[in-house]
Amino acid sequence: MINLPVDYIGFVFAKSRRNVSPKQAAQLIQVLRQWDTGKTPAAVGVLVNPDLNELEELLQEAALDVVQLHGQESPQFCREVKERFPVSVFKAVSIESDRSEADRLSSLDAYAGCIDGLLLDTYDPVYGGGSGKTFAWDLIPPYQRWASQQGIPLFIAGGLDSDNVSHLIGQYAPYGVDVSSGVESEPGVKDINKVTAFVERVKGK
Repeated sequence: MINLPVDYIGFVFAKSRRNVSPKQAAQLIQVLRQWDTGKTPAAVGVLVNPDLNELEELLQEAALDVVQLHGQESPQFCREVKERFPVSVFKAVSIESDRSEADRLSSLDAYAGCIDGLLLDTYDPVYGGGSGKTFAWDLIPPYQRWASQQGIPLFIAGGLDSDNVSHLIGQYAPYGVDVSSGVESEPGVKDINKVTAFVERVKGK
C-alpha cells in the first residue's frame, strides 16, 4: 500500500483477527513516515474500552496521531485522553436500526467538545463494530448534521467495498470512509488490488 493516496491508516489493538502489537505498529508507522505522496497518512489506533494507563504505554511505543474508540468510552474519558495525550480522539458509534432516532442521538450531545471525529459503524453484538456489514444509510443525515454543528468530521464504516463506496459518497458525501474487510482476500489479509480499487473509487480516479 506504500504511496497510495490514503489519509489514514488504522492499527487494531482491540481483540480482533486484525490485531497488531504496539511494537508491530511502531515498525509500520516508521514505514508510513517514508511515503512519498506529499502527505503522510495519519496513524490511527483502534481500541475498545482501554484505560488511561494502557493508552499511555501504547503511545510511548507507537507514535499514533489518532485514537479511535469503539467501546463504551464516556465523554469524560474522551476528554481526558485529549487533555493528557497529543492525539486526536475519534469516537465510533454502532448503529442499531431498531432504536429510535431520538434514542440514538440523545447520547451524542454529551460528547460535544470531547471528540475530534465521529465514525458510524454497523452494530455487532460481539465486537460492537467491524462486522463487515452495511447499516441503513438513510440513518446517516442526523449524525451528519450533529457532526457539522460540532465542526468535526464524520466517517462512515461498515461493509464498504469498491462496489458500494461510490454510491455512499455520491449520496451522502461523508468527510471520510473506513474500510477493512471490504479490501481483504481473506479475514485479516489485505489485498493490494482491492485496496487500490477502493482508493481509486473514493478519490474519483
